[in-house]
Amino acid sequence: MTSDPLSWLVSLEGVGSAHAAARDGIDVVLRDRGLRRTSPETTAESLLRGARASAVLEGSRSTLAEVRSGAGDAVAQAALRVSTELLGLAPALRTQPLQALARLHALAARGVLADDELGRPRDAASAARLRSLATVLTSDTSAPALVVAALVHADLATVAPFPSHNGIVARAAERLLLSVRGVDEKSLVVPEAGHLALRAAYESNLRGYRDGGDAGIHAWLLYAAEAYAAGAEASPLRRAAED
Repeated sequence: MTSDPLSWLVSLEGVGSAHAAARDGIDVVLRDRGLRRTSPETTAESLLRGARASAVLEGSRSTLAEVRSGAGDAVAQAALRVSTELLGLAPALRTQPLQALARLHALAARGVLADDELGRPRDAASAARLRSLATVLTSDTSAPALVVAALVHADLATVAPFPSHNGIVARAAERLLLSVRGVDEKSLVVPEAGHLALRAAYESNLRGYRDGGDAGIHAWLLYAAEAYAAGAEASPLRRAAED
C-alpha cells in the first residue's frame, strides 16, 4: 500500500479546522445562487478577475477595466492568456500534471521567451522538483483539496521551476486544482483576489514557506485558508446576489 504523502499536513495544529471552515464558506457562496443557475459568463468573469489579480501580484499596474478591454500591460496579457485556456487543461492536470504545468507556462511566457524555452524547466533540479510535484498530484491522499492546492501553489511560486512567470503559473495551478478536485468545479470563486486582498501576508508567508521549514509550511497553510475565504467573497456570485 502506498503511503499518503500529504497526511502529515492535515495533522498540523489548526490546519484541518481552518480549511474545513474555508470550504464551508466557499460552499455557502456557491449554494447561495445555486450552481445550476450560473452561466458561462459568470465563470468567464471570475477568471477575468482572477487574471487581473494575479497580474497585479506579479507587478502589473493594469486596472480591471483595462484587462477586460484587452488593453492591459504585458503581465496582464500573460495572465489573461492563461485564464482563457485554464479550464480546458483539467483533463491533463488529472492524469498528466507535468504536461498541464508546462502548458500553463507556455501560455504565460509566449512572446517573452524563445519557443524552445516555453514550458521547459530552468535546469535539472527544477525538472526533478516538477516530477516530484507531479507524483504528489497523482497519488492518493486524504488531504483536503484546499490543502493540496495551497501546497502546489506555494511550491511552484517558491521553487520557481520555469525561467519566468512562475507566480502566474502557481496561482493558475491552484485555481485549476480547486476545479478539478471538486471544490469549485465551475471556477466561480477568485482565489487570486483573496491573495491580492491579503498581499502583505501572502508575500510574507511565501517567504516563510521557502525558508522556514515545517513551521513555514504550517504558517502558509493557515494563511491559505484565510485567502480562500477572501477569494469566495470576491466571487462575481456575491455581486449578483446583491443586485
